[in-house]
Amino acid sequence: MEHIDRETLPAERGPGGARPDDLLLTTKLNVPSTRTNLVTRPRLIGRLDEGTGGKLTLICAPAGFGKTTLLADWILRSELPVG
Repeated sequence: MEHIDRETLPAERGPGGARPDDLLLTTKLNVPSTRTNLVTRPRLIGRLDEGTGGKLTLICAPAGFGKTTLLADWILRSELPVG
């Protein structure tokens, strides 16, 4: 299999001359904001708190079921560092 050096391949340039694969979405670096009319989910918040004793907590649900909203709410209530 032949090695291909990505630096020698032509690439489309984005804003400021950066290649698309060099751009990092700022939405991935910040905790999402929560709304003031948020419906709290104490049972799920409790389950997330229980998960802090393990190495990994997986949140799995279909699109639109509130995974990001739940995590944003939990992060605001938690004193733990998140990444």
